[in-house]
Amino acid sequence: MSETASSSASRRQVLARAGALGVGVAFAGSVSEIFAGTAAAQGLGRSGYGPLVPDPNGLLDLPKGFRYKVLSREGRPLRSGEGKVPSNHDGMSAFRGHHGRVHLVRNHENRHTAKLGVPTVEGLTYDPAAKGGCTAIALDGRNNVLDERVAIAGTAVNCAGGPTPWNTWLTCEETEEKAGTNGYTKDHGFIFEVDPVDPRRSGAVPLTAMGRFQHEAIAVDPRSGIVYETEDAFDRPFGLFYRFLPEKPLGGPGSLRAGGALEAMRVPGVPDLSVVQETGASFSGIEWVPVPDPLAEETPIRLQDFGRKGITHAQKLEGCYWGDNAVYFVSSFARSAEGSAADHFGQVWKYEPHKRRLTLVVVFGPSTDIRLPGESPDNICLAPRGGLMVCEDGNGAQHVFGLTKRGEVYPMARGRQNIGTPEQPEWGEFAGVTFSPDWATMYVNCYTPGTTFAVMGPFHG
Repeated sequence: MSETASSSASRRQVLARAGALGVGVAFAGSVSEIFAGTAAAQGLGRSGYGPLVPDPNGLLDLPKGFRYKVLSREGRPLRSGEGKVPSNHDGMSAFRGHHGRVHLVRNHENRHTAKLGVPTVEGLTYDPAAKGGCTAIALDGRNNVLDERVAIAGTAVNCAGGPTPWNTWLTCEETEEKAGTNGYTKDHGFIFEVDPVDPRRSGAVPLTAMGRFQHEAIAVDPRSGIVYETEDAFDRPFGLFYRFLPEKPLGGPGSLRAGGALEAMRVPGVPDLSVVQETGASFSGIEWVPVPDPLAEETPIRLQDFGRKGITHAQKLEGCYWGDNAVYFVSSFARSAEGSAADHFGQVWKYEPHKRRLTLVVVFGPSTDIRLPGESPDNICLAPRGGLMVCEDGNGAQHVFGLTKRGEVYPMARGRQNIGTPEQPEWGEFAGVTFSPDWATMYVNCYTPGTTFAVMGPFHG
């Protein structure tokens, strides 16, 4: 069953006003301040792109006028001849190349148990015992695959990351496992830099000063070079929100190896972000506390001593991106039964460095119908006409949602690959949504079975 974006948005508005979270999705807040100054944001329609049309091939439902191309699937041969396409497609970004080319860098969130790990390649492998890493796909101007190869190997649980202003990709390990655990020969939990055009220029060097923890995503302030990092810790006390002050800010490829200072965010009087429930809630005087031991040699960072005032935690800190002189980050959900101070179904936070101010700008809600949009926002990126594209990582049907700058939600894509049974269907989550440099193509991954799509259509129309 598909639904129009206008009916979806109106239902959300009613639910948000009534405070009834038992049906569909509730959404509250506004992201208009993010995009008010951009030309792409002008004239955004209220109804998205219309209802989703069932895909006769059973892969991806899209609005009328849109089409997709499968760029890559797990298990198929890499064009480079280095082995097979690894599994568990996760975070991803697109970079401009020469002569109209686009270069994609794609994470593979593989643990030591993965059957389709990233093939080890000499000069690109950190720990031969680890099965995560990245692959790089080169495309021509029509989204034809020109090349597909290993970009980094021997890392573990590469979840998300983020692009740098100098057009490299920072891939993040979402683990804290040390050498000797699960056969690993080196410590894990680091960030690595990947060159999307020539991965051998970046190699496989951990950026140790940026911390060793369960990394999720990063965003770089293009003015100061400060790198913001989210931590998706799996147990309490949950993750922290960090900033890294490089010794060589905005120094270009390889400059982050020079080191810097790692700090964690403290919101005065708020030990757990889940207790904040109202959109628009704002906190000034945000503090940044030096991390005692960034390498976490004895104690995980989130458990270290940050002084008598403590530090601010949050469950499921996920996507992170930069826009309108601010950094935005996602908390996918919080559950008191798992140790959070309160419950919620997804938040987007905004931190303004020049004002030292943190604001809750978006709150999502749950779904009780497997066919309707659900909860748990994960990867997020900016959309061509203003607003956001949000990957869903909840239960039931899996969508990519658009979120207009007016705060209206509309369906952009729905996954149709059933990894369950006809009686108990299940769909793999979306991840890594990103756009081509000319905003004409949306690229997105299905995590399981690992599939990378190029979606073309009237994004500007």
